[in-house]
Amino acid sequence: MIEAHLRKLRARDDVSQEEERAILAMISDVREFPADRVVVRRRQDLKESLLLLDGWAARTKDLRDGGRQISELAFSGDFTDMHGFTMKRLDHNITAITRCRFAVAPHDRVLDTLTRHPHLMRLYWLMTNIDGSIHREWTVSLGRRSALSRMAHLFCEILERLKVAGLTDGNSYDFPLTQQELGECIGLTSVHVNRTLQALRRQGLIQVENRRATILDLESLQSVGEFDPDYLILEKRPR
Repeated sequence: MIEAHLRKLRARDDVSQEEERAILAMISDVREFPADRVVVRRRQDLKESLLLLDGWAARTKDLRDGGRQISELAFSGDFTDMHGFTMKRLDHNITAITRCRFAVAPHDRVLDTLTRHPHLMRLYWLMTNIDGSIHREWTVSLGRRSALSRMAHLFCEILERLKVAGLTDGNSYDFPLTQQELGECIGLTSVHVNRTLQALRRQGLIQVENRRATILDLESLQSVGEFDPDYLILEKRPR
């Protein structure tokens, strides 16, 4: 049930069988949500955190004009709101982009597990720090990168994050985002998204069709996106 989550943890540090059992023991039940449903609302009092088992979700903020900004994507194996364990509420929504299935980890169980397993506490601290790194990269994209560069960067990031979870086929992966949702990630209108996608296609860098993305020239796409995966901490380091 939590294989993708364990793959992501073990990409950064060792996880023992005892720790694996402790992680499973944090889960009380599993909940499903349809696509386009707000799963956790901003300012909602939180007594549990959600581990995404299947589907795509996002951190979102609604604007007064009816628009929406996506500030990070979540995939199978990601805790969408582990920082809610300490904050007890979020400053944004967690929204299901596709149909999603979540494992529920009540905060009293999380506290007990992290108290008994300080190594897991440090590892989950690292994972929340990586969320912060992702936010900073997105801020750079929105503030300083060109439309072409920010889109290229996002496709590269998704590839690396899905690869860790075992959800890619070479340089190809499921891509359920609509052009509107893609625009909400990178701050572009749907029309501008379409033009930018066409530009990447004409350069022979990516192909997006039938809700699937294929990166045709990864090295060149990384160059266009100024993409360096170091911020994702994809290797084990002494801690």
